[in-house]
Amino acid sequence: MPSLREEVRTLLHRHGLKADKRFGQNFLVEEAYLKRIVEAAQPFTGPVYEVGPGLGFLTRALAQAGARVTAIEKDLRLKPVLEETLAGLPVELRFQDALRFPWKEVPEGSLLVANLPYNIATPLVTELLKTGRFAKLVFLVQKEVAERMMARPGTPAYGLLSLRVAHHAHGERLFDLPPGAFFPPPKVFSSLVRLTPTGQGDEPGLFQLIEAAFAHRRKTLKNALEQAGYPREAVLRALKELGLPEEVRAEALDLAAFRALWETLHQSVEVENR
Repeated sequence: MPSLREEVRTLLHRHGLKADKRFGQNFLVEEAYLKRIVEAAQPFTGPVYEVGPGLGFLTRALAQAGARVTAIEKDLRLKPVLEETLAGLPVELRFQDALRFPWKEVPEGSLLVANLPYNIATPLVTELLKTGRFAKLVFLVQKEVAERMMARPGTPAYGLLSLRVAHHAHGERLFDLPPGAFFPPPKVFSSLVRLTPTGQGDEPGLFQLIEAAFAHRRKTLKNALEQAGYPREAVLRALKELGLPEEVRAEALDLAAFRALWETLHQSVEVENR
């Protein structure tokens, strides 16, 4: 029986295809890692959505393990390949841009399991978390992105994405994969991340504040917020009320501190507007 790596080469050659950098295509070709991803996603308590199925090997492994999979692929060139590798399996193929997929309409309790294209991973995961429709998200991303998702206050990787994940989910970085686990091999390591949403809904005002706070990382929090249009005196009052020094920077605050700052600022502005 041919190895997964040999199967990938044979499929690409037979269909006259090459991985396309525009779509962030790096196909996972190590069977052991495929099994570990499927195990990390089980049990399949709801419908499974996969973004960027590529040649369909993870899709096939999920379906064979009992998942009801909807695979969303942007690259129409892969249609004949996916129809071949997924023949006879209960998989729905959707050829469209995952960033334009109606995620707010998927059933509650859905799962995401995917080797995400690097170029859409951050906006896509952010959007899925905001929908509140997912019970679990298990996905491969660039190791650097995984580190940003799991980062803690005071570390270089900490920022808007870290806080978005912390707000919506319990996050785990399960294991790393070397470039050689993919074909063609990327220039970076990848990581498998599992996010288990906690049911916390989106708070646009809070994240507008957080985004402003990190827009200029080298500036103090006070100056970054003032530049974003928050009243200087209100910001200074809020910092004092929360016992934060005027020279504090955004990366020093955890989610609870940002929420307290947002609530205090909101109240302060309300008082000024009376």
